[in-house]
Amino acid sequence: MTDSWVNETLYPEWGQRFLVKRELARVKSDFQDIMIFESFSHGRVMLLDGVVQITERDEFVYQEMLTHVPLLAHGAAKRVLIIGAGDGGVLKRVLEHRDVERAVMVEIDGEVIRLAKEFLPGIAGDAWNDPRAEVIVGDGIDYVRQAEPGSFDVVIVDSTDPVGVGEVLFTDDFYDHAARLLSEQGLIVNQCGVPFMQADELRETSLRRGKFFADISAYVAAVPTYVGGLMTLGWAAKAKGLREVPVAEIRRRAEAAGILGKTRFWTAEIHAGSFNLPPYIAENLPA
Repeated sequence: MTDSWVNETLYPEWGQRFLVKRELARVKSDFQDIMIFESFSHGRVMLLDGVVQITERDEFVYQEMLTHVPLLAHGAAKRVLIIGAGDGGVLKRVLEHRDVERAVMVEIDGEVIRLAKEFLPGIAGDAWNDPRAEVIVGDGIDYVRQAEPGSFDVVIVDSTDPVGVGEVLFTDDFYDHAARLLSEQGLIVNQCGVPFMQADELRETSLRRGKFFADISAYVAAVPTYVGGLMTLGWAAKAKGLREVPVAEIRRRAEAAGILGKTRFWTAEIHAGSFNLPPYIAENLPA
């Protein structure tokens, strides 16, 4: 038992803090500082380089929206590439879709996977052992450079912000190869920060993605521990129209996928509405 506090260091002038019940792990990997602790308010929490990545209490919001929106918008995704997401939560949600035949997850930091398995086992559940899953400890940019053209239907990028280890996942080179490895109706989504505090992140990555994809947008989710307002998830699709799938069809696809009624945040209505952006966010997208 402890009465110490952990202060997040994402923004130098503003932030949040957690009262720590007990510290579980503190590791300096080859790539970043990793800390996992048990909080009084949010269950277990993982920080990378002092920034909150996931908490047991609200992880479902981010994981569901990052996963179910692109897979159901696509409508026939069978091959999914996940970059990052070392806690396994995205992998778990991808594999909840019964039509998914192959899910490849590439995480650069094996220590994140190891610590998540040990201290956050409920995040991924049994996903690590699913025969459809292939988990690779390696560099995501190297993987996309070497992937065969048209080998995936959806790419999901769950990375840190575009500094340090996550920086290469926001470059022209990455998006160019991502477009090449996606099938004809393919799409990619990635976290683009909280525009109220990080508008440049959405603006700059949208311009980069627009060089290689026909449809550029973003959608939003309200994740309590990603402080600063609505979190944006960047959207880039090779074909137009995938954002405009009617609610009834989204619901039908969710039922066919086996996830309807099993989510805690995602619904067909929230799916459709999440693309209706407040002007202060929409102004950061290409005209």
